[in-house]
Amino acid sequence: MKIACLGGGPAGLYFATSMKLKDPAHEITVIERNRADDTFGWGVVLSDETLDNLKANDPVSAEAIRAHFAYWDDIAVHYRGTCTTSSGHGFCGIGRMKLLLLLQERARELGIEMRFETEIDSAASYMQEYDLVVAADGLNSKTRTEFAESFLPEIDTRACKFVWLGTHQKFDDAFTFIFEETEKGWVWAHAYQFDDDTATFIVECSEETWEAWGFGGMTQDESIAACEEIFRDHLGGHALMSNARHLRGSAWLNFPRVLCQKWFHENVVLLGDASATAHFSIGSGTKLAFESAIALANYLHSEPTLEGAFTRYQEERRVEVLRLQSAARNSTEWFEEVERYLTLDPVQFNYALLTRSQRISHENLRLRDREWLKSAETWFQRQAGAGANAPHRAPMFAPFKLRDMSLANRVVVSPMAQYKAVDGCPTDWHFAHYAERAKGGAGLVTIEMTCVSPEGRITPGCPGLYAPEHEAAWRRLTDFVYAETEAKICAQIGHSGRKGSTQLGWEEMDVPLKQGNWPLLSASDIPWSPRNAVPKAMDRTDMDRVREEFVAATEMAARANFDMVELHAAHGYLISSFISPLSNRRSDAYGGDLGNRMRYPLEIFYAMRAVWPAEKPMSVRISANDWAGDDGVTPEEAVEIARLFAAAGVDIVDVSAGQTSIEAQPVYGRMFQTPFSDRIRNEAGVATMAVGNIYEPDHVNSILLAGRADLVCLARPHLADPYWTLHAAAAYGDRGTTWPAPYLAGRDQMYRLAERAAATEIRV
Repeated sequence: MKIACLGGGPAGLYFATSMKLKDPAHEITVIERNRADDTFGWGVVLSDETLDNLKANDPVSAEAIRAHFAYWDDIAVHYRGTCTTSSGHGFCGIGRMKLLLLLQERARELGIEMRFETEIDSAASYMQEYDLVVAADGLNSKTRTEFAESFLPEIDTRACKFVWLGTHQKFDDAFTFIFEETEKGWVWAHAYQFDDDTATFIVECSEETWEAWGFGGMTQDESIAACEEIFRDHLGGHALMSNARHLRGSAWLNFPRVLCQKWFHENVVLLGDASATAHFSIGSGTKLAFESAIALANYLHSEPTLEGAFTRYQEERRVEVLRLQSAARNSTEWFEEVERYLTLDPVQFNYALLTRSQRISHENLRLRDREWLKSAETWFQRQAGAGANAPHRAPMFAPFKLRDMSLANRVVVSPMAQYKAVDGCPTDWHFAHYAERAKGGAGLVTIEMTCVSPEGRITPGCPGLYAPEHEAAWRRLTDFVYAETEAKICAQIGHSGRKGSTQLGWEEMDVPLKQGNWPLLSASDIPWSPRNAVPKAMDRTDMDRVREEFVAATEMAARANFDMVELHAAHGYLISSFISPLSNRRSDAYGGDLGNRMRYPLEIFYAMRAVWPAEKPMSVRISANDWAGDDGVTPEEAVEIARLFAAAGVDIVDVSAGQTSIEAQPVYGRMFQTPFSDRIRNEAGVATMAVGNIYEPDHVNSILLAGRADLVCLARPHLADPYWTLHAAAAYGDRGTTWPAPYLAGRDQMYRLAERAAATEIRV
């Protein structure tokens, strides 16, 4: 084939090399607008995995690159006068200029033509002359713009400002993060060595801090001088340097996250930053470029047509790119929101930084640096009140206290509807279900939403707290839990609102009963869906009656001896329908702005708190995101919702999301709702419970030690395994968790098997 590579950066050069190695008969021309020795970055970072991929593809260039790498194993975090160092991270860096020269040399050896200082005005001008046009023309790709209607690029410009600098100060011991508080805001740096004499030094800050410093109006020399002053204690007298002198005005940028829906058009294909970008905070841009170049070259030789090769390339690489972009998004957002974490203890701050992308988990950190993680776990236990002489344990086994309620650990059995009640009364099913989970080791068990009236039930199978027999049945359960386990138990109290009078969960969810439906109430007369009945918009009489039903249910919960009660103000049920603007269209004092929409939910909560014992805690479950853009509750607004409830006396916020509208477009994933808990905890200063696709002990420990929540709720894992917490303790070798006495023989066997499995793993 006759091939044109538009762009002579790492992506274009390495693709040209890969193609030439596949078939020396290819005629390949690399066209680059800059001179051969121009570069506008400093160093690039690659992982050991990427180096292995390069070696398998082209051992010659891989060895040349490897010979010029600077290696480091540690990450050092300078924060509030401390330096915290952890090991086992395995990075390597190389100067971008050196990398380009090595790739050019290899291309020259293979007979690839390189045209420098050649402007590329239009990819279309090459499409007729060449069989294949590879657009590796970078972040500001002209080709992507030229054929935007085909590539359909999505460009998300991120919030922080950054500038790419270099220095002769040595950072050869560690990849270094430096956080400095200035009189105009926080400024931080990402620094790493890439050769014997030079290090990359990326300075970053929020837009507000950037404006306060006036960086936008400074010359480059003035901007650099300001950064030198900010980081003078870390530069050892060395200057900061820019290699972007060609730019007019400020060299500060906002990072653009790029992803194209389609990566090819006729005989043109995108490669590297032209197709997708990954934020510099995870150092994967060059990795993506190299690995995409390898994949594209492979498919061009294994598929019979260009379109077939392009399709396979896009399908395969898009998955990996999305995975990396997800990690990069998490990392980017952490830095964008870092000021919410700048009150954390250095130990917790360091842990949060290391795990920000979710690519590094709790147990992965243990593999990297066992001693540092052990010290962090010890810190967590001590600040939780476990005592200076307490044995070493994972964060999930730390105690926690709310008012006079003390929990043995941080694991919560989340509410899970069983649909097995009869006329609102819990049955033997409920007793067996909750008793079993209380025996399973979790610190707190929360029962499913118990309804305040027959009309407040979701389905005919939902339990209540509105009749004497209900109170007696729940008291039977709490008596058992206190007599036989260390668990505490919470009653979640709610009213179904417009989502009531529906079929059981394993029938048609949220669909009206086939017969025997009851009238519905809501904030406004908006049905849940076209299939559901139109609810009555509550008038003051309705509001007074329902408030008293909540009060009566709370009094029953107190007599039934629950340790805690939770107001269900989430998921589109009655209280939630007042909070969300999607369901509250009222024009009176209970509709409109958030303050008005919160009036009735707070009225309910105040009334419940007034009759609930002062020594016992109360929680509230909220939907922190309606997943409906600015039309619904947003994560930002959820912070204020949490503050209002906390001011009313809420001790902890159970942070869920969604289920408030059939129009919602949630973004699912592992621990996908935890960021909402994180934000509320660290911006509002309110204790939180995290929920949402949390299913491994690793997840629980990561959430807790990073300060993203105080308690962690698991639902489906507890349906599959009532003894989830006890099994996790055995896997960790944690002998501080109490098992029921009749089960001690099973406990001992489980610990022996876990120790044997661990020993086998170590030998392997």
